[in-house]
Amino acid sequence: MVGNHVADLVHRYGEDESQIPKVLSDYIKAREGYDYDHHGKVGNPDTEFVPDDIVDRFCVLGTATDHIEKLTMLKDMGVDQFGIYLMHDDQEGTLAAYGDQIIPTVNR
Repeated sequence: MVGNHVADLVHRYGEDESQIPKVLSDYIKAREGYDYDHHGKVGNPDTEFVPDDIVDRFCVLGTATDHIEKLTMLKDMGVDQFGIYLMHDDQEGTLAAYGDQIIPTVNR
């Protein structure tokens, strides 16, 4: 789940909790090597070391409605930038859902 780009962000911005949540910096410290050969694929064995609370806190998963609910909650908390990560098995479907449903609804 957490690739080198996220580890680089934690390294760049340090462990200052105003920039990086402690739970994320602690997770990065504890992670072991990550095999990008499995990245974004169903059945990725590297997902076994990702605890559910990390997924719940830092990921947006599920149906388009689930994405809309979480992104709206984050927007209401002041988050003003979101990134869509398309390294998985249904890139085109996810992009279409964002363009057709999620972005228009969250931007209202």
